[in-house]
Amino acid sequence: MTIRFDRPVSHAARAARLIAAFALVLCGVTLIGHRFGPLEMPYFVLLMLISAGCAAIAVVLAAIGLAQLWQSAAFGGVSAVKAIIYAALPLAIFGLGVERFWTRPPIYEVSTDLSDPPQWLATPDARQIWLPLRHLVNEQERQAQFDAYPALISRRYEGAADRVLEAVRKVARDSHITVVKAEGAEVADPNGAAKPKRRMRLQQRASPAQDDTAVGDMPDFIPVPTPRPFRDGVADLIRQNTDVILQGEMRTRIFGLPCDVLIRIREEAETTLVDIRVASRYGQNDLGVSADTADGFLKALDAELLGIAGS
Repeated sequence: MTIRFDRPVSHAARAARLIAAFALVLCGVTLIGHRFGPLEMPYFVLLMLISAGCAAIAVVLAAIGLAQLWQSAAFGGVSAVKAIIYAALPLAIFGLGVERFWTRPPIYEVSTDLSDPPQWLATPDARQIWLPLRHLVNEQERQAQFDAYPALISRRYEGAADRVLEAVRKVARDSHITVVKAEGAEVADPNGAAKPKRRMRLQQRASPAQDDTAVGDMPDFIPVPTPRPFRDGVADLIRQNTDVILQGEMRTRIFGLPCDVLIRIREEAETTLVDIRVASRYGQNDLGVSADTADGFLKALDAELLGIAGS
């Protein structure tokens, strides 16, 4: 007599696969919607937390399914493995956030000048929605920044101020920083992009006494020479030993986290001092995003001005 053994089915493993698939899809749609779409960051954080929670539940159910496979040879091992793979991305992003939360100071902005930070031309203001309201940065937070990022200091360059200005603008463009406002200069384009002037049309007003051939020799357009490079309002004010402040905005490269950036250029004696202030637009804790942004900008500026950096 043949005895047939019916293997049980692990419903936990199948549920884990479905929940993990939902978590992965939610994570992907949320990332795309925030990086390239109109999804605001508070909703982005909320949806990512939901995705990570679903992924964690899926991993627990997958572990139950694998245990049932080991104990009673239940069907569902493949579903459990798929669930673990699907849940990897949401849990990895959540784990990265937790690691930065515990290893970075709870601040949302950094500045290279702690005693006299550059002042915002337009104070950043964003709806926090469900995130807690932010307070102004105090001395304890400035000290926490210094303890966590001691290398984040002002840069002094022993070179012409107009060359430093050119490098700042170039690094800002390369870093995808859009300058939205400038103080100390009356420039139409704060980003420094040269805009050619329109050519003037010469109106032909020939009197009856004039020779027709002479009028015909006159050109229709007279070219107007464009100004020499860096002879704009910003560069002129720098030459007068005044501060120039550029305020811009940017998004991080991968997650698209919005930040406000302030760059101050100050000429002192024969050197030029550059300070930067970066603030995350949402939340009380930026998980080190502002410091990474400022450090990356300063390193790129040092590389651009290699050879003229002072002590």
